[in-house]
Order: sequence, then C-alpha cells, then structure tokens
Amino acid sequence: MDRQTDLAQIGSDDFARRFAMRAKKLMWFLGAGASASAGIPTASDMIWDFKQRLFISQRRVSHQAVADLSNPVIRAQLQDHIESSASLPPPGDPDEYAALFEAVYPAEADRRAYLDAKIAGGKPSYGHLALAALMQARLTSLVWTTNFDPLVADACAKVFGATGPLTTVDLGEPELAEQVVSEERWPVEIKLHGDFRSRRLKNTTEELRHQDTRLRRVLVETCRRYGLVVVGYSGRDGSIMKALEEVLATAGAFPAGLFWLHRGDGQPLARVRQLIARALEMQVEAAFVQVENFDEALRDSVRLIDNVDHDMLRASVTDRRHWSAAPAPTGRRGWPVVRVNALPVIQMPTVCRRIVCSVGGHAEAREAIKEAGVDVLVSRTRAGVLVYGADTDVRAAFEAYRVTDFDLHTIETRRLRYESGERGLLRDALSRALCRRHGLDLIRRRNSDLLAPSDPAADVWGPLHRLVGTLSGTAEGHPELRWCEGIGVRIDWADERLWLLVEPRTVFTGVDESNRAVAADLARERSVKRYNRQLNHLIDFWAHLLAADGGEMHALGVSDGVDATFRLSADTGFSWRARA
Repeated sequence: MDRQTDLAQIGSDDFARRFAMRAKKLMWFLGAGASASAGIPTASDMIWDFKQRLFISQRRVSHQAVADLSNPVIRAQLQDHIESSASLPPPGDPDEYAALFEAVYPAEADRRAYLDAKIAGGKPSYGHLALAALMQARLTSLVWTTNFDPLVADACAKVFGATGPLTTVDLGEPELAEQVVSEERWPVEIKLHGDFRSRRLKNTTEELRHQDTRLRRVLVETCRRYGLVVVGYSGRDGSIMKALEEVLATAGAFPAGLFWLHRGDGQPLARVRQLIARALEMQVEAAFVQVENFDEALRDSVRLIDNVDHDMLRASVTDRRHWSAAPAPTGRRGWPVVRVNALPVIQMPTVCRRIVCSVGGHAEAREAIKEAGVDVLVSRTRAGVLVYGADTDVRAAFEAYRVTDFDLHTIETRRLRYESGERGLLRDALSRALCRRHGLDLIRRRNSDLLAPSDPAADVWGPLHRLVGTLSGTAEGHPELRWCEGIGVRIDWADERLWLLVEPRTVFTGVDESNRAVAADLARERSVKRYNRQLNHLIDFWAHLLAADGGEMHALGVSDGVDATFRLSADTGFSWRARA
C-alpha cells in the first residue's frame, strides 16, 4: 500500500475494541466476499467463468480444453481472447464483472437463472450467524448488501427462530426502505442490487449506472446518522461509490466512523483509497482494517460484547468445520510452532470420463477393468462410472454392459469436501501420478495409500538414506516379511482447498497373521527415536520430492482419452497458536 493508505490502517484488534463500544451506531455493508465462506462464488470466480464461457462459445472448443481455471496457462489463454475483442474492460477494471456478465448473458432472465444456480446450496457461515446475533441483541440495526443471496435472512431465521423479525428490502421497493428506516423498524437488510428472485437484477454496466436513486438516497442519509463497516466489498460499483462520496460532501458524515475491512492480499481499488483519504480530510474517523475473512472479522467483533448469545453461536456452528489461514510470523519469534504434514494441491483435474451403462457397483466396475486387462482408474457413482484412461481401454472394459452415454463429467468442488466417489477417484489418480513420476511402488489401503521406492538403491534416495539409515530389508527370522522406508498418503479438504497428507512410515510386504506382531515391533523400533527435528527433515525431503518443483504429474500418461494431471506445492501447511 502507499504511504497514505498505511496511515489509515488499524489492526483488527483495534477495530474490535472500537466496535464493541459503538456497535449500535454502526451499519454493515456486505459485498460478495462475505458470501464466499458460505459456498457462493465471488465476483472474481464468476469473472473467470464468464471468460471461459465466451472463449468456448466463440472459439468453438471443448470445455475440457480450458476446464482447469486454476492453471495460469489457461487463464492467460482466456485473457488473450478477451483482449482480442477490444470491447471488454481490462482485468481489474471496476466495470469488468458487469461488462462480462452482460456479454455472456444479454437477457435478464438468463442472468437470473445463472445466479440462481450459483446461489443454490449456500448456507449461512459463522459471519452471517454472528451478524444475526448482533441484530437479536439490538446491536446492529441495518445491513446493506450488494449480494443477491438470502444468507442474512436465513441466518436471522435460524437465530430468531422465525422469519418475521427481519425486514428485507430489494431493489424494487425503495419506498419500503424509506418507510422502515424512518420508522426505525429494525432490523433491516437492504439489497442494493436486488434479490436473486427479483425481476430487477442490477447486474450490467448500463443498469448499474441507472441504479435506483431513491434507494441510494436512503444509503446517503443513513450514512449521515450512523457509521459504516464495509466487508467483502471491492468498491467496483460506480453508483455505490458515488453515493459514499456524496456522504462526505456535508459535515457530520459517518459519525461513528468508516471502517473498510479487507483481506490485505492486494491494494484496495484506487477509488476506495481516495474515499478513505477524503474522509480523513473531512475529519471523519476512517481506516482500513486487515482481516483474514468475513467469518474471522465477525468472530473478532463479537468476542468483546457480553450481551451477544455466545452459547447459541457456538451451538450453531458445532456441526461445521472452521478453518482459517495461519497468520504470518512477525517480529523475532520465528516460524510457527507446528509444521503440518500437508502439501497443497495447486492443480487438480476438473473433469473425468463418464460412462452410463448396466455395470453394477464399484466392485463389478473394477472387475470389468481387470478382466479387460486395461489400465483404467474407476469410481462408481450415481452419475455413472467415472474413469480416467485411454478411451479405447475404457470402451473395451465396458462394451459388454450396454453403454448408453460416453461423455465428460465435471468434478465439482463441493463433492471434494467429503468422502465422495469423485474424491476417491482423485485419490487413486494422485497416488498413481506420484508413483509414475518418482519411481514408487503402490500398496492400496482403505484409509491411505502406501508408497515406497521401487529401487531403494537409486541415487535419488541418497538424501533419505542419510536421514534414516538403511532403506529396506527383511525382518530377522522372517525372510518373507520385507520392509522399506516409505510414506502413507491420503487427500483431505481444508481451508477451501485440497491437500495431500504425507506420513513417513515403514512399508511392509508379506504380512500375515504369523508375522504381524513382528512387523509392528519393527515399525515401532524404526520410528521411536524420530523426534521433531528428524521428522521435520523427513517431511521436508518428501515434500520437495513429491512436489517435483511444481511440475505436472500425470496419472496414466494417455493422450487419446482423459488423464488426471496434478501439481503440488512443497510449501507444507503451518499452524500458529490454537485459537478458541
């Protein structure tokens, strides 16, 4: 950030203390980022989706060719196409989202259908529930939002136990907004861009310019009575920014302050920085507040407030996993105290082959592949048989089962959050990719796959030998029981991404009931003296080996079908102090 922005920066703890003292005098303004943790795509996500749809339809290519939007090469390809049109805004332009949305779906009905599909399945996150708890405690009266989703209303219904207490006003009812605000019929949520069920969705550049002036007038007037906390909002909408700038035209603007919460992974837009600078010139208490995300911002905000129902909040989220990024180390205190044996999966497949046929369950599908003698990875789901492999091999395996559909299947992120068929297929594919790339043998287990060097004497395993000593051998008195230094691997979902979990261990072959106890003793003997330093070095070795400098790894190496391609990062996860 520039020097002027730095001067307007306060810590999240400072903001939490200020908020605790003046919560009743502050309104909230929620942007798309506030809904991200609830499973709803952000504006940035949809921008890339729009670019992908334009590219596929205008270049007449298959979706598979540009399916992986996390791939920087594909993003560059899409962006080159957008720039070639010479009619769409450049990346980062405030009008980029609206212009692309209008270019992809000129018809209002189509835009409504698109948003309806994106919003389906979203559930209130901790932040929404905390906001509803503040409303219940009569500490928050008014919430403004540019979002179409019903998350604030859903959270209030859960916290209040009814839908009546909250009044939601959308774009088609400016007179209702004026009435409930003037009569102080709190709490109120006002949707500046409409409700996703409304027929008046303000989603295109032309529409945004002509946004309902009466609704914006209510925003301007209330900002002269209350302070404002902005979270999850980029400031791209010119009409809204103009309204906030208009507030500063007279004395007494934002009497309880203007606080712009942002993630800190980039500078706020220039117009936002100018707004904060102008507020400071007008002697308004204004500041940027760096936060981790919407949920953490609300968690910190309610922590110091006694009359919020904290027990209810805790009970409301006990069935949810809560993940937050570890704060970066500061000062002289060094690195975080715990290193996690998890490698980020920075590229993964987004599609696989789908076959609809008469084959039975997963076991029968695997048996069909075995009988055909082909190298195909398979998972049986309700959607069909999902596979990776050469198309000729796949057809050979299932041709006897009356194939009626042979197409592509999109691997949805939401289905990777739990043990689904898609997640199992990716686990099998990633293990195969690691073995193929690094010369490892694979032993499949129910909970994790075991990987061990095919040739422990190869030069690549020299550093591992120096760390642990002998890499392979047979158990004394049990020549049939062979062991080798290796790892157990499995995949898991955390912090809204897929991770590969790596556990250094001794891998055995030839285990039976007669020697199982011998194997357990030998494994314990080899690991009992591996303390933190040794384990850290082991994790480091495997992380850098498996990540292969971020290079691509292919599960099967086929070219005439669908293969699974992965990339890993060697930067394992770290954990700072545990948080309540």
